[in-house]
Amino acid sequence: MTRRETIDVGGVPISYLTDGEGGPLVLLLHGTYWSRVWQPVLDGIAAKGLRPVAVDFPGFGRSGGELTVSEASVPRLSAWLIRFLQALGHKGPVMVAGHDIGGGVAQHLMLAKDVEVPRVAVVNGIMYDSWPVPGVARFRDPAVAAATTKDDVLAARRVSVVKALGRQASEAEIAEYLDPWTDPRVARSWLALAGAADNRYTQEMLPALLQSGTPKLLVWGEDDKFQTVDYAERYVREIPETRLVRIKAAGHIPMENDPKAVTGALVEFFAAER
Repeated sequence: MTRRETIDVGGVPISYLTDGEGGPLVLLLHGTYWSRVWQPVLDGIAAKGLRPVAVDFPGFGRSGGELTVSEASVPRLSAWLIRFLQALGHKGPVMVAGHDIGGGVAQHLMLAKDVEVPRVAVVNGIMYDSWPVPGVARFRDPAVAAATTKDDVLAARRVSVVKALGRQASEAEIAEYLDPWTDPRVARSWLALAGAADNRYTQEMLPALLQSGTPKLLVWGEDDKFQTVDYAERYVREIPETRLVRIKAAGHIPMENDPKAVTGALVEFFAAER
């Protein structure tokens, strides 16, 4: 059964969703949303003997702390994950899946080699120059960010969540997704993530990715208007050891549109490492 747990990382309470009682660790990373995006697939992943851990980065979701722009870049979030894994007491390899900007963090963690990452999955994630999308990029202007209130962030996030879900959603479901951003601290952390959004980080990874023999899986909602499937098609053509699983009639969060298909793709991929 899915449950939320908290662990101290450098004096900051860090929240994560998990399921099951053990097995190889699969670290699940969010981007501009929070760990809630992974909730529909956790039971299915755990049922196959894997240990899913969907972490909230500092200042996001249910975690404490607050990100600054300098701490919210893809490389800095990747480095922070080492501290999180140490706090969990995890030793040895870790498989990783990342959604949205978390997909860029997952790739960076694999290439940085501070921890062994034998398999990486990217779910409608960032790559090449696919990001930041206009709704995020406008907050890179420090003057715009400084003038943005918590209510402004909530309004922008509402538009994004409704579009990302790619299906009809109740007001209660939308409110659940938006709830963390009612906290001004979390709203400021989101603005920091937006301020740090820069595709140079994914562009700089390309030389190493072109030489990478690590197995990679792309899982993509075909109807995504934020991270369009043509980027995934290019990636699978150019980057070695990459396979693409397309999720039909799914948007930016395909876990919400077809959790069975997404779970099946992830489990098949990660269980192959066992």
